[in-house]
Amino acid sequence: MFSKGQIIFGVLFAIAFIIVMVFMYRKDLKLHKLHYRGVLWILLAFIGFIGLIASIKFIFM
Repeated sequence: MFSKGQIIFGVLFAIAFIIVMVFMYRKDLKLHKLHYRGVLWILLAFIGFIGLIASIKFIFM
């Protein structure tokens, strides 16, 4: 399906992308802590809402 060169390129690209993303996240960590303080609660509420919808679907179907 993929050639050996395409697989090597994909793996190297993924590794480089992850390294750059970690570096940029660490660089902006102070700004993240300042501007995105309550974001964890929003994430938990969203996951809970999706779980509620899924449980309703499985209960009534």
